[in-house]
Amino acid sequence: MASKPFVSDIENIRKRAREHIDKGAITAGYNGDRETVIKLLNQALATEIVCVLRYKYHYYMAKGIHAKSVAAEFLEHANEEQQHADWIAERITQLDGEPNLSPEGLLTRSHSDYVEGEDLVDMLKEDLVAERIAIDSYREIVNYIGPSDPTTRRLMEEILAVEEEHAEDLATLLDNLGKKGEPAKPAKARPPAKKPGKG
Repeated sequence: MASKPFVSDIENIRKRAREHIDKGAITAGYNGDRETVIKLLNQALATEIVCVLRYKYHYYMAKGIHAKSVAAEFLEHANEEQQHADWIAERITQLDGEPNLSPEGLLTRSHSDYVEGEDLVDMLKEDLVAERIAIDSYREIVNYIGPSDPTTRRLMEEILAVEEEHAEDLATLLDNLGKKGEPAKPAKARPPAKKPGKG
């Protein structure tokens, strides 16, 4: 099978680059539906911000005998989700869009929910549910973009890979807590036992 030669009209590329310099990173070769991609990225941005907020809440509210190691995981995940949000916002601006950072409507734009949880196990479960939602929705974004916008697709694939790592970390922590006997709910105070013969 003969290899196909690479042919590029460099002169024409140079000419187009000068003619449309105001478009920044968007060149004539961009094949994506830019408006839809920006909308999807803003939804992913909202998802990441909600995840940051939920992980931060869980970090500060983690209590129990195993809270220290789990809280460290919450903080690590919060920092990684913030990095994702920054990458997504930057990509939106590269596509000549505006990152929607308004708190108004944040939860309606986000794919995942903000659920605080009542205790350490609840928190881990809610974070795992949110990661699983992000995994499926980001995979759909990657599939939608396909070859039309390789830069955005690679970005979302990279974020997707980290979300899968987060889900695995959380599932392992839940499994370990179950083995260590961490209560699923905080123990309720029992009424004092009555002394024999005291009615």
